[in-house]
Amino acid sequence: VQLQASGGGLVQAGGSLRLSCAASGRTFSSYAMGWLRQAPGKEREFVATLSRSGGSSAYADSVKGRFTISRDNNKNAVYLQMDGLKPEDTAVYYCAARRLVTTTLRYEYDYWGQGTLVTVSS
Repeated sequence: VQLQASGGGLVQAGGSLRLSCAASGRTFSSYAMGWLRQAPGKEREFVATLSRSGGSSAYADSVKGRFTISRDNNKNAVYLQMDGLKPEDTAVYYCAARRLVTTTLRYEYDYWGQGTLVTVSS
């Protein structure tokens, strides 16, 4: 599966952004999806993951209550709604896919998108 992330940009602290990830192929619903991010000088870290049906999700503690992951299997897309953004959320955000089951571990994802930059100003 090929993934294309979009929706990043510059936003003030406290603002919102919605990231989108479009997937190619007819087997999108076979993949659990995730969002991960990488800040300058830091390792890539888990943000959120969502099951194939969309019925089960998990979030990093740092974004819990502020970010929401969702998907539309009819449109082959996954989204990340980010509210209450903080300067520490500044990073390149990647969508990723893993066959069948969700994971919070970055090395367990099978496919990656190219990333979209989110910059939060204070």
